[in-house]
Amino acid sequence: MRGFKAGTILAAAGLALASAAEPAAAQDCSRLEGRHPGSVTVVRASEVQAAGGWTPVPAAEQRWPSVQVSLCRVEGVIEENIGFELWLPLPARWNGRLLAAGVGGPAGFFNYGDMSRRANEGFATVSTDSGHKASNDRWMADPQARVDYEHRATHLTTVAARELVRRFYGREATRRYFLGCSGGGRQGLKEMQNYPDDYHGIVSGAPGPNMPLNSIRMMWFSLLQKWQPQAALNDSDWALYESAATRACDMTDGLSDGIIGNPLACSFDTTTLLCPEEETRGCLTPQKLAMLQAIIAPMPDEKGRPMDDGLFPGVRTRPGPPSPLLRAMWADAVYDDPEWDEDRFQRTRDLEAVYRTMPELRADRTDIAPFIAAGGKAIIYQGWQDPSVVAGPTIDYYQALAAANGGVEALAEAVRLFLAPGMLHCRGGPGADQFGGSGQETASGDPSRDILWALIAWVEQGRPPDTIVARKIEDGRTRFARPLCRFPQSARYDGSGDPSEAGSFRCAPDPQLTRYGAAER
Repeated sequence: MRGFKAGTILAAAGLALASAAEPAAAQDCSRLEGRHPGSVTVVRASEVQAAGGWTPVPAAEQRWPSVQVSLCRVEGVIEENIGFELWLPLPARWNGRLLAAGVGGPAGFFNYGDMSRRANEGFATVSTDSGHKASNDRWMADPQARVDYEHRATHLTTVAARELVRRFYGREATRRYFLGCSGGGRQGLKEMQNYPDDYHGIVSGAPGPNMPLNSIRMMWFSLLQKWQPQAALNDSDWALYESAATRACDMTDGLSDGIIGNPLACSFDTTTLLCPEEETRGCLTPQKLAMLQAIIAPMPDEKGRPMDDGLFPGVRTRPGPPSPLLRAMWADAVYDDPEWDEDRFQRTRDLEAVYRTMPELRADRTDIAPFIAAGGKAIIYQGWQDPSVVAGPTIDYYQALAAANGGVEALAEAVRLFLAPGMLHCRGGPGADQFGGSGQETASGDPSRDILWALIAWVEQGRPPDTIVARKIEDGRTRFARPLCRFPQSARYDGSGDPSEAGSFRCAPDPQLTRYGAAER
């Protein structure tokens, strides 16, 4: 696993040179069309000339850089229902690696954004719709679609992509990597847990290791606010809480910059937000304050026992209406009833029902010995301020992994966790949020600023990352940069340097993180 193979990598650019002995047939894109082993059918294989830039969607829908390398675009299906796309740079531009791009939320689409960014860096890139189309709003009623979504589609697509890469280039990819966030991050964990030989390296962002429990929390507090409209919290209410908590805890990392460095070190009294008598603006009414306190506290079951650990100080909930995936989980997957009455929702019963109906939706298995034994490396990253997939369960899972695999330092030989202060779900928020994660700006070939290239340096050169520099980019310019530190360390300002420079911060063991974990809580 370790070390570069001679002649395959250009040190500066990270690009592999095509062999002069490449067979002519390996460059014929159209020859990939047709049936392949494993119930794989390539419906279309067409060469794309990237002169002037190319994008797979209309220009008005493009939200990522256009593809600047000519490639073979492979569009296919597996078992007639799992869709996939595989983009194969022409041999002279291929860097020898295969990268899978995970998809988030309910899936049903391809991750063209990460595919485009990384194809420009020379990767062969692949993505799957997870076994259904976004236009099918009741796909969860189909048992096969559920299993494909849980884990099968990603694995089968990986198997298919490996073979098609071999046929096109005349050789296997030298290394295989996975990159995803949110639902894509969960897919990365499933690959590590269920299919340890699929990838040499995995980057999983905001993975939500126990998605069913997270969904119960979202559904329950959405219903509480529906039933108690006078207590329902709007965006302004959450912004009030978030800004007040940030002001109270801003200096915990040694710098006042509008970012909570580590919410575990934050203590904020929510009663300070209570409206004075007859005042209703810039404060919370008693009903709204009670709702806020209920939401940020551990969620109780029907007998008052905590089902989770609540939210960290200053972390708000997901803005806007609940994800449609929530209702589908019960109306379609569990009860197969499009007229399901959500007002009959029960936390304990319906959580157990999801566990039975979609047992592989959880991605919190800690037995990853086969992945480690195979030499696999994984990086997990998580925004501290994530309102959709909160940070606590991700940290808990990493601690559980450590407990099952020799402790934090032993686990760090194969799996590392990086927490991003002030980052929301996968990106966004007041903190530095661009470091090469899924859906983010890239820094091609630079392992100090790009989490995928940090993983590559770890897998191929044996250089594990201790810090990754994240940037806050506005109007195309870097406004400031911060180091992301490997768990259980946090970054602190040195007190004198330029606060916009990452070098003015140092990573040091954080007592709050060292003490944190399910066993101690």
